[in-house]
Amino acid sequence: MLESPAFENGKKILCEMGGKNADMLMNIYVQRIAMGEKIVFLEPENETAILLLRGEVNFSWDARGETARRESPFERKPYCLHVSKNTRAIVEALADSEIMVQQTDNAREFPAVFYTPETCLYQEFGKGQWGGTGHRIVSTMFDLSNAPYSNMVMGEVFNQPGKWSSYPPHHHPQPELYYYQFDRPEGFGASFIGDNVFKSTDGSYSAIPGGNAHQQVVAPGFTMYYVWMIRHLDGDPWDKTRIYIPEYEWLAKVN
Repeated sequence: MLESPAFENGKKILCEMGGKNADMLMNIYVQRIAMGEKIVFLEPENETAILLLRGEVNFSWDARGETARRESPFERKPYCLHVSKNTRAIVEALADSEIMVQQTDNAREFPAVFYTPETCLYQEFGKGQWGGTGHRIVSTMFDLSNAPYSNMVMGEVFNQPGKWSSYPPHHHPQPELYYYQFDRPEGFGASFIGDNVFKSTDGSYSAIPGGNAHQQVVAPGFTMYYVWMIRHLDGDPWDKTRIYIPEYEWLAKVN
């Protein structure tokens, strides 16, 4: 499904464990923070990832502190603090800001990690494939390869104008959620989930149940950004898993 919810009291809830879109198995929300405001995180059961979407904030945890600034997601400068349960983290807004929060249950405790543009993995895909129509840039903050202790995955996609991403059509057992932003407010694209097609707009999101194919496209003239967040399944983590739809599998081999 795809929705475009409004902010309520500065918060936009995308999914909740045991509540809205419960099959995502995560708590995910966008939070606006006014300059001077502080938010304290201390979860007894959940790990938490806090991604700066825009603004300027100070992250503090374990007697450490880091300041991060990002004009917009299109600056390609991800800053993300990832902490385990029982770790106190504080986000203080030094300017009006917006953050993405991703959480899920995790019995393991692990040292906090602060991801920066220098420590994220950047990859470019599809530039020379299918006439360049699948060109996208992907940043990965953490996944199974660098955070095997986590039950989550978080990254960003910069879908180039008029191009496709998450392509060829594929699926995986693990649930995934996309949160979209566009470089212009009138920007739009299309989100394919199984046999359904939805119009993606600025501030909308797609909740993709496990096993559903999910490919994306953006209209010419607009860059589409989305945060992609996956919940590993117990005993079946997402390990860059791509199960192609049989009739489209040949596309993966075409240059």
